[in-house]
Amino acid sequence: MRGLFDATEKGEEVSADTPGLESLISHVFHPTDFSKEGELAFAHALRIAVLARAELTLFHVERDGEDVHWSDFPHVRQTLERWGMLAPGSRRDDVVALGMDVEKIRAPAGDPVKSILGYLREDPAELIVLASHAATGFERLSAGAVAAPVARRARSATLFLPAGVRGFVSLADGSVSLQRVLVPIDSAPDPQSAVSLALRLARALGATPQLTLLHVGPSAQQPRVHVAHDMRERVERRSVEGGVVETIGGLARELDADLVVMTTRGRHGFLDALRGSTTERVLRHAGCALLAIPEQ
Repeated sequence: MRGLFDATEKGEEVSADTPGLESLISHVFHPTDFSKEGELAFAHALRIAVLARAELTLFHVERDGEDVHWSDFPHVRQTLERWGMLAPGSRRDDVVALGMDVEKIRAPAGDPVKSILGYLREDPAELIVLASHAATGFERLSAGAVAAPVARRARSATLFLPAGVRGFVSLADGSVSLQRVLVPIDSAPDPQSAVSLALRLARALGATPQLTLLHVGPSAQQPRVHVAHDMRERVERRSVEGGVVETIGGLARELDADLVVMTTRGRHGFLDALRGSTTERVLRHAGCALLAIPEQ
């Protein structure tokens, strides 16, 4: 498997001629507990899988005594019909004709983290899409704290949809609203891949967002990031002094950002997610979707 962080070469300029998501993503993985809060995360996983012509895995870990039927899973064909991507009364072959495949997995009752990671060891995914159920940050998917250890140990790019955010893909009709993207940058880890990935995702979704590159610290220390000529008028660079989490979260709310994209490493990333890492705290304060890319 090729990680998303590795998928863009250092210094690559993303332009209209840059390949889309198909070259980056072959497998999208979405754990689901069938909750209302998880529906928006499913919409994002499905929309990205369609764009990337990728395999989509919907994964559910049963609870003790739970009687799960396949009809309990999010409805892929019905959703695509509602979005106008399939005709009414479609069949499974029609989904395959879109260039994607869907697998629904029922895992027996047990530790959901172990079940999810065990599956991903056998069939890795470039992108994991997770719902976060609590306004306080990472929470449970089915039993115990799941989102943080899955993201930390799977080492895949992870898109988080916290409860209460609007996201950038509509569950109702599949439309995309990606107008403002915030990318915190620093000299380490190298921010180029995060910037390139944000632009490639936006271009694949048919969006031309305003991209804000935020450096927390003196402006003289802001790292250089390459952006294609045709996108430079859509890029704003800011340097702000202050606390990292408060500054990122505050600007995300000020901009009414649709997405924050950030790379993570060491104790400032998922390695201390359960203790309240920078990433977790930004997720709690930003009020929008967050795409976290662990440094490889």
